[in-house]
Amino acid sequence: MITPNTLQKGDSVAIISSARAISKEEIISAKQLFESWGLNVVVGKTVGAKDNQFAGEDLLRAQDIQTMLDNQEIKAVFFARGGYGSVRILDKVDWQTLKSNPKWLIGYSDVTAVLMHTYYNVSLSSVHGIMPVNITDLSDNAAVKSLHNILFSGNNEIVCPFYPLNRQGTATGELIGGNLSVLYSLLGSDSFADTEDKILFIEDLDEYLYHIDRMMQALKRSGKLNKIKALLVGQMSDMHDNAVPFGKTAYQIIAENVKDTDFPVAFNLPIGHIGILNHAFIHGKTATVTINSTHTIIKQ
Repeated sequence: MITPNTLQKGDSVAIISSARAISKEEIISAKQLFESWGLNVVVGKTVGAKDNQFAGEDLLRAQDIQTMLDNQEIKAVFFARGGYGSVRILDKVDWQTLKSNPKWLIGYSDVTAVLMHTYYNVSLSSVHGIMPVNITDLSDNAAVKSLHNILFSGNNEIVCPFYPLNRQGTATGELIGGNLSVLYSLLGSDSFADTEDKILFIEDLDEYLYHIDRMMQALKRSGKLNKIKALLVGQMSDMHDNAVPFGKTAYQIIAENVKDTDFPVAFNLPIGHIGILNHAFIHGKTATVTINSTHTIIKQ
């Protein structure tokens, strides 16, 4: 794996949007926070741009990313927000420049597409973590603290309480994944290839419960769950149901879909669409996961 260097005071970082439109006002707090860390912040052309729901047309969003990737002074790229749109430009960007000029790519949700694509095509470690749109002040909350720790130290640890659906065990492997809906959309592409010996993470937002089952069935039937070392499940936020109930919670649906496997499984991790509680992790870096009768512990 290619792991970018940790950040140092004086480094330059960029804020761009690969998906939904975002105003310059919405990134003010994030810019101030990063500057308080001693970083120089470069704002891309996509911030403030608008093409219907997108942060500018596909070509503009791809060019904005390419500009930051090619700039050797930029040491990290913060994706301003999710929404939808990153998958539309994956094939319009030359990600190979990251091999000779690696830098941290930071985001989650829709940005899962970028994290997964660069993992499989460039062997790049990146950061699944809070984005500028989620940063509304300079508070030193869990999401911000974990992000800062990763970027400036290169290490990470997450500890959370036991959850009744957990399946205990210990596993070591490269930790990948992200938003379940985005992973589902990447099936069959080179952005979501072999998962053997990987630790897979999933989370989601604003989905119908039967959609969760359909997506888990797809992961299972496509072989993505066959040889993984462990499954980690973050927050399944704001789930919906039909007039005739599905009859199970999102966590119960996931547990049912892996009941015939024997790898460790942990639920209710503090990762996902939970604002300031959204702990960061290093996407692509080897992790050791311990799931016991009291806690789940993830160390990278």
